[in-house]
Amino acid sequence: MAQQGPQKSAIIIPDEPPVLPLESLSYPVHYAPYISNVVIPYGLVLDRIERMAEEISQDLQASCDPEEGLHAICVLKGGFKFFTDLTDRMQSKNCCHKSLKISSHFIRARSYQNDQSTGSVSIMKLYDLEVLANKTVLVVEDIVDTGHTLSKLIEHLHQYKPKTIKVASLLLKRTPLHNGLFPDSHLSDQR
Repeated sequence: MAQQGPQKSAIIIPDEPPVLPLESLSYPVHYAPYISNVVIPYGLVLDRIERMAEEISQDLQASCDPEEGLHAICVLKGGFKFFTDLTDRMQSKNCCHKSLKISSHFIRARSYQNDQSTGSVSIMKLYDLEVLANKTVLVVEDIVDTGHTLSKLIEHLHQYKPKTIKVASLLLKRTPLHNGLFPDSHLSDQR
């Protein structure tokens, strides 16, 4: 289950982070009109995902039945690239530890229309989640803002009676509106 405090190994991005000049970094040319500097370099993101994969794999090795494996749920659409990178890294960690089978599932949770919160959460499952009964579940989300969408999603998943629900998020946004529910693993606290 998601924690009640930020993860200890998370990287905290300060309110006034160092700004990295674009001429010092490589980035896709089609982003040029939209960015003036970089706050979190891609290499840092990849290194942190690698470490998160190690932590999650070690944590779940003990609680996961190798025959049943882990059921990883990608929260679409924003979480797809992070989900792919994280589960790929977790699979590569399997070669060094006992093997952990990972089954991928996809769900869509919406609480925003364009860039505005709607105040409600709609959850669309893309196929039957009954397979989660008595299984270890890892929810992979790109960013946790207030935590309300995450709370609703976890509440929704509990109806399928999983054995355990863990949450990994690429970013955790610091906001006074946060409900106190934190992912088990994340890259950073950022504003």
